[in-house]
Order: sequence, then C-alpha cells, then structure tokens
Amino acid sequence: MKLQLDRNGSSGTLVTALTTGADASAAIRAGAVVFIAAATAAAAQISVPLPLTPVPFAMQDMVVLIGGAALGSRLGMSAQLLYLAAGIAGLPVFAASAVLPQGALRLLGPTGGYLLSYPVAAYLTGRLAERGFDRRYSTSVLAMIAGLAVIFAFGVSWLALFARPAGLGFSAALKAGLYPFLAGDVLKVFLGAAVLPAMWKIVGRTR
Repeated sequence: MKLQLDRNGSSGTLVTALTTGADASAAIRAGAVVFIAAATAAAAQISVPLPLTPVPFAMQDMVVLIGGAALGSRLGMSAQLLYLAAGIAGLPVFAASAVLPQGALRLLGPTGGYLLSYPVAAYLTGRLAERGFDRRYSTSVLAMIAGLAVIFAFGVSWLALFARPAGLGFSAALKAGLYPFLAGDVLKVFLGAAVLPAMWKIVGRTR
C-alpha cells in the first residue's frame, strides 16, 4: 500500500487530504474540530437505557473513533476535549438521563470514565490513522478496536474504583460496564470501520 507522507513522516489524515493535502488551513482545522465535537454531542442523544447497569447504550463512541481517524491524533483529541469542556460548562451535550446530571457532576458518576477516555481514544485512533491504518478496512478495524479498548479500560476501571457513591469492584464493573455493551460495540466498529477506507477511495478518484 503506497502512502503519501506529510512533513512529520506520517501518512496524513482524511481532513488534510480533503483540503490541500498536508497543509489544511487553520480555519478548516478548527471547523473540523468543532464539527466532530458537535457530532459527538448529537450522537450522545441517541442512547438507550439498559437494565441492571447505570451506563446507557449510546452512539458517541463511534463518532469519537471515526472522528479521531479522520482528523488525526491531535485534532481528534482536541475535538473530544472541546466536547468535554462544553459538557463541564453545563451545556446539554451528554447523553440524556433521568438520574444522571448534566454538567461537571456527570464526570463523577458511573459514565465518567467513558467520557474521560474520549480524548485518549481519539488520539490513539488518530495516531494509527496517521500511519495509514484507515486506508484499508482490516487495519481500520484494528485502529478502531484499539480506541474502543481504551474506552472500555477507562470506563470499567472508573466504575470499579471511583464511581460515586462507591466503586463497584472489578467483577461488578465488568458486569455493568463491559459485558452488556461488548457485542454491540464490536458490531459498531465493524460497520464504522468501513467509513474511512470508503472516503479515501472517493478522495483517490477525485485527485
């Protein structure tokens, strides 16, 4: 697979390819960051409460991973930091919940670990995309699985150790924060991983 490297020795990202190659303007970069942050907030509203767990089944993790791959490590992480900042400021960007508050207190609740993982997951997925993992479906799946593993690691660890009113312990945290979501999230990865290679094919045809 032939990759066109940017100035830093990486393969470049979709957002740079859709603009002027390696030198996307500052305005376009900023707009892309704001767009992914807004898309994460919109996806968070698509959530389904599940029995026996305080964590809802939501869609924003896919935006985190796809956005990280499309924007690259730094911009992808910046988009998720912006999303968290908006949530901490009290904007209704987190998943709707009858029992979990909006605002900074959401980060102290059972979903706090998942939310705090988003910048790290986006960075890792973006870093792998910069190395060309988003160009083919098989490697795109690997990049998104790596990001998803970060989300689960943060989320389950937070549930086990820090979630208020008291940590659940790892056995209960796995039952509440991993097992109910694993199959559905892996399926989302297999579907979402097709987005970036498809976009790269379109970019290749238009060049």
